[in-house]
This record gives sequence, C-alpha cells and structure tokens, in this order.
Amino acid sequence: MNRPLSIAILAMLVAACSCGQNHTQTRTLTERQRDSVISRSILPGASVVGRAMSQSDAETRRATRTDAMVDSLPH
Repeated sequence: MNRPLSIAILAMLVAACSCGQNHTQTRTLTERQRDSVISRSILPGASVVGRAMSQSDAETRRATRTDAMVDSLPH
C-alpha cells in the first residue's frame, strides 16, 4: 500500500512542476525579415515585395552616397 501511494505523490509532484511557466522563448522577426520570407514564398504578389525591398536598398545606398558628398563639402 505504501508503494502505490509514493508513486501517486511522485506523479502529482511531477505534474505540478511541469505545468508551471512556459519556458519556451519566442523569437520575433523584424519587418525586413518578415518581408524577406514573404518575398521568397509562393504567395501571389510575393515577387513584388522582393522588388520593393531591392528598390528600397538601392535608394538607401543612393541617399548614403549623397550624404557623404554633402558632408565632404567645405563648410
């Protein structure tokens, strides 16, 4: 009689410990990462997202070059 009682108590302790906090970490994606995943998918219009990202990158590079030129002018 003592052994089944010990097993039952042990099972309850394990169950109580396992139903505590959820320790899984959720990783969230940045907007750029989500857009990149979408651009590689087979969803309708996904290629447009990829082209928009490429265009945005090109404009960022152009703006950086323009800023560098303006910064190099004598004040």
